[in-house]
Amino acid sequence: MSEWTWEYEGYDPAGERLRESLCTLGNGYFATRGAVPESRASLVHYPATYAAGVYNRLESTVAGRRVVNEDLVNLPNWLFLRFRLRLADGSAGPWFSPDTRPVLDYRHTLDLRRGTLTRMFRFRDETAGTLSVEQIRLVHMADPHLAALRTVVTAEEWSGELEVEAALDGDVINSNVHRYRSLNRNHLARVRTGASATDVTWLSCRTSTSDVGIGMAARTVAAGPPTSSEFRPSHRRAVHRLVIPVAPDRPAVVDKTVALHTSRDPAISDPLGAALDQVATAAGFPALVDSHVAAWARLWRGADIQVPGEAGRVLRLHLFHVLQTLSPHTADLDVGVPARGLHGEAYRGHVFWDELFVLPYLNLHFPEVSRALLNYRHRRLPRACRAAHAAGRAGAMYPWQSGSDGREETQQLHLNPRSGRWLPDHSRLQHHVGSAIAYNVWQYCEASGDTEYLHTKGAEMLLQIARFWADSAEFAPGLGRYRILGVVGPDEYHDSYPDAARPGLDDNAYTNVTAVWVITRALDLVRRLPAWRRQELFERIELDSGELPKWEEVSRRLRVPFHQGVISQFDGYGDLTELDWYAYRTRYNSIRRLDRILEAEGDSVNRYQASKQADVLMLGYLFSPAELRDLFRRLGYEVDDEVWRRTVDYYLQRTSHGSTLSGLVHGLVLARARRAEAWSYVHEALEADIADIQGGTTGEGIHLGAMAGTLDLVQRGLTGLETREDALWLDPVPLPALSEYGFSLRYRGHWGVGIRRRSGQLEIRVPDSEESPIRVVLADRAVTVAPGETCTLVLPES
Repeated sequence: MSEWTWEYEGYDPAGERLRESLCTLGNGYFATRGAVPESRASLVHYPATYAAGVYNRLESTVAGRRVVNEDLVNLPNWLFLRFRLRLADGSAGPWFSPDTRPVLDYRHTLDLRRGTLTRMFRFRDETAGTLSVEQIRLVHMADPHLAALRTVVTAEEWSGELEVEAALDGDVINSNVHRYRSLNRNHLARVRTGASATDVTWLSCRTSTSDVGIGMAARTVAAGPPTSSEFRPSHRRAVHRLVIPVAPDRPAVVDKTVALHTSRDPAISDPLGAALDQVATAAGFPALVDSHVAAWARLWRGADIQVPGEAGRVLRLHLFHVLQTLSPHTADLDVGVPARGLHGEAYRGHVFWDELFVLPYLNLHFPEVSRALLNYRHRRLPRACRAAHAAGRAGAMYPWQSGSDGREETQQLHLNPRSGRWLPDHSRLQHHVGSAIAYNVWQYCEASGDTEYLHTKGAEMLLQIARFWADSAEFAPGLGRYRILGVVGPDEYHDSYPDAARPGLDDNAYTNVTAVWVITRALDLVRRLPAWRRQELFERIELDSGELPKWEEVSRRLRVPFHQGVISQFDGYGDLTELDWYAYRTRYNSIRRLDRILEAEGDSVNRYQASKQADVLMLGYLFSPAELRDLFRRLGYEVDDEVWRRTVDYYLQRTSHGSTLSGLVHGLVLARARRAEAWSYVHEALEADIADIQGGTTGEGIHLGAMAGTLDLVQRGLTGLETREDALWLDPVPLPALSEYGFSLRYRGHWGVGIRRRSGQLEIRVPDSEESPIRVVLADRAVTVAPGETCTLVLPES
C-alpha cells in the first residue's frame, strides 16, 4: 500500500460487503459499489448503483400495521460482466467465480489519486493452464453520466476462445439491509430492454410510485474482431454475448462503457435517448481514463489534506468518499447529504443532520456545493412550515429524516434485531435538526462571504427556524423561565421518561442551547439588514415585528437544567438509575447498542443514565469555549472551565458510543480541553468504517458524517479555525499524534490559502491575487497576510 492506494489481498467472502462499500466509486451524480462484476446479490455480494436523489415510496405491512417508507433506489446493475472458456470441442466451461474456483494472487487496489478500482488475479484450468485477469473500473468524474469497465484476460500457455457476457440487469431489488427484509423492496417497474447499432444494449425503466425515468445504455467492444457477437434481450436484462480469441501473445480485451440518465436531469428530452446518445459518442477506454484522472487531479488540488502516517492515509480515504458523494456535480442537483453516502441502503438513503459534520469542511473547499445542499433545505422550507402549522407551531419544523420532498420520512416502527420485535420509533421528535440547518446557513455565509444568500434564502430559513423555537418555548411561572417540552436529543437512546404515557423529554440541554443560538443569530441578522430588505423579508415570510420581543425574551430566559454541578442532558436525567457498566461490558462482547440489549432483556434504556453518543457534549463540538460561555451567560448561567470539565467527565463515564459520530465528537471536545485521552477517541473515529467498529454496518453504507467530521477535526478542531467578523480565527490545540498537518482553503475570493503546522510553527500562505489581504486572529495576536505572502508564527508551548 501507498499513501494513495488501499489494497485488499485474497478473497474473503465474509469481508466482501465491507470491501464493496469501501471500494465504491462515484462522482456525486451516481455511485456503484465495489462488487465483483460477475456477482449478483447474495449473502456474500451486493452489486448496486444509486443515483443521488432518486427515491421511491412503497407500502408494506409490518407487525400487522401498514407502514410507508421512501428509499434510495437500487438502480439496474450496469456492471455485470462474466466470462468462461470455450473448449476445443465447442462446449463451454463454467462461468468464472471466485466463489466456485480457487484463485491465486487475488487483489483489489483502490487508487484514490486516480479514482479507479483494479482487480487482479490468476486461476488454473485443467485444459487451459494458468490464466491471469485484470479488471479496471471507473465512475467518470468529468462526465457524471459515464462509467466504464475494462477486462483483460491473458493465457500463459493456451490458445482458444473466451466467451464474455455483459449485461444491463434490471432484475434487482433493495436487499442490502437484512433487517429491512419484511418491507416491500421492489422499486423498478416497466422495465424494457433492447439493442442498438452493433455493440450497444439498452435498458429503460421507471420507479414504481415516484415515476422517475431511468435510461441506461452500454457499449461493449473487444480490442480485436470477435468470433461472434449476439444480443439476447430479455424481460428485465439486456445481454450482449461475445466470443473472443485468446492466445499467449494476444490477450482478450473487453471494454464496457455505460451511460446513465434519469428524468430528473436537466437539458434532456428523455433518459434513454440521452443515454444512447452519450454512449455512442463516448471516447474509448484509455481516453476516458485520462479525462477522469485529470478531473480527480483538479479535485485533489483544491481539497487534499496532508497528515503523515496511517492517520493521513485514512483521512485521505475519508475525503475520497466525501468527494464521491458530494462532488462539484452536486452543485447542479436537488439533493441533500445522505447519511450513508451513495454506498448502501442503510437509513434508506435519507438525509438527517449529517450536513452539520459535512458542510464545515465543504464551506472552505467547495462552497458552491454547500450552497446547493442548503438550497435542498430551502426548497423544502414550505413543507417544513406546513409541518410546524400542523403541530400547532409557527415557523418551520424540519423533518428528522428527509428524502425527495421534505416530508417526515422517519419510520413509525423499527426492528430490534436482538429481540426480533418491532418497536415504536419516536426519533422524529429530534427537532434539533432545524438548529443544524440554521447553523449551516450561518457558517456557510461566514466562510464564503455570500451576503446575498444570507439576506435572502438563508434569512428565510434562519428566521423561520428561530420562529419555531420561540413559539415552542412555554413559560413556566414557577421557574420564571421558558421551557421546550416533548423533544428527543442527539443521544437517541432516551425518547421518553420511564413508564411515561407520552414520548419526548423536557428541556434537552443541547436542543435548548442551540435554539438560543439560532434565535440570537436571527435577531442579529434582523438588526443588520437594511430597512428595505428587512421589510421585504418580513413580508415574504409574513413575520410581524411584534413577535421579536418574545424572541429576545426566550433567548435570555430559556431553561437549561443542571444536577450535581453538571449540565443535565435533560430535565430529570440525574434522577435516572445508574447502570452497572462493568456488568454489561463483562456480559456482552459489545454494548455500543445498549438500547437493543436492554430491550431484549425486557428492560428499557429510558430508565438509566446511559447515552448512545454525545448529547450535551455536542455543544462543545459546535461552539468554541468562549462562544459557549457567552451563550450560557446570555441565559444567566455561569459555565466556567471547571463546570465544563465536570460535565465532560460525567458523560464520558455514561456513554456507550453506539454511533460513529460519538468518537469524533468526544475526540474534538477532549482535544479542545487539552486532554490526553483525546487521541483514543480520534483514533476510533478514524477506524470507524475501515474496521467496521459498529459490527457489520459499514457494508450497508459508509458513515458520511463521521468521515467528513474527521476532516473537519483536523481543519477546524486542531486549528481552532473559525470564520467570523471577516477574519480567520485560529487557536491551535495540541494533539501529539496529529502534531503535523497541512491543507488549503478557499476563503472569500482567495483560492488555495495554505495552512500548515509543523515543528511548533504555524504557517499561513496566501496565494498571489488581486483580492484583499486576510486578517488572521490568534489568542495573543492578530496579523494581516497579503496575497503573495507567507506568515510563519511560533506557537506557544502547551
